[in-house]
Amino acid sequence: MTGFYTKIMEELEEEIKELTYEQGNVLASSEKAVELILHKTSELKEYVLKTGFKNVQEEIHFFKYQKPAIIAKLIYHNAIYKIEARKPYGAKPIRKYLNKELKKLKRFFDNNLDFYKYYRSNNSFLDENFFVRGKHDIKLWLDTYYFQSDQTFSTSHDYKVAKIIANDLIQVYIEGQLYSKTQDSNSASTEKLNWTGSKVAMIELIYALHYQGVFDNGNSDIRIIAQYFESAFDVELGNFYQTYLELRTRKINRTKFLDELRDGLLKKMDEQDEK
Repeated sequence: MTGFYTKIMEELEEEIKELTYEQGNVLASSEKAVELILHKTSELKEYVLKTGFKNVQEEIHFFKYQKPAIIAKLIYHNAIYKIEARKPYGAKPIRKYLNKELKKLKRFFDNNLDFYKYYRSNNSFLDENFFVRGKHDIKLWLDTYYFQSDQTFSTSHDYKVAKIIANDLIQVYIEGQLYSKTQDSNSASTEKLNWTGSKVAMIELIYALHYQGVFDNGNSDIRIIAQYFESAFDVELGNFYQTYLELRTRKINRTKFLDELRDGLLKKMDEQDEK
């Protein structure tokens, strides 16, 4: 049994790896992976029903460890296909959607906490109830799914183990997606904007904002505001006090840049009103 199972799993791993590399598309590769896994599962089922098991221990080992490993791949790729197919557009809707999917995993965990503890603790005292065909106890965390399954190739809890394994993988996938979205958002928010106006214009704007009290209710130091602008736009303003003094001593047009801003905005508004 072990030799045939190992061969099946190695072939499957290699085929899925090649598939992922060739397709380069999550939906397409997940769909094809499901087909591959179903085919290999069918081969495995045929072998098991034909050769059987040497003893109860081999049967328990197969349904506790070996079959769940391949079925977990089926659950995982099917879940990824559905997640990607239903994913909305936009960063915020995607984050909300993915967090909702994580809550589904948490709900399964909460509903199966006792069996989680049993399985994760490597207990074995109930293995003959859980992982031997034809034996089941409805009082022991039994899913309705079991009664609909092919009981010649299923036990009461092998699918639940597969689900636990798959959910761990799905969680890693979703959290990876969320992390990626966060990184993209951070990259977008920290992308530098280039100030293409003059330094004098920037200093005029800084002083106007400062004296209007728009930062910290007017309690910010002009030096702090200037440093912020320098950092945000990668500009060195130099002696901005001296530049401001020169603006004050102008005889005419002391607020040249601010006047241009106002005139430009009003002109654009008028143009849009005429459309």
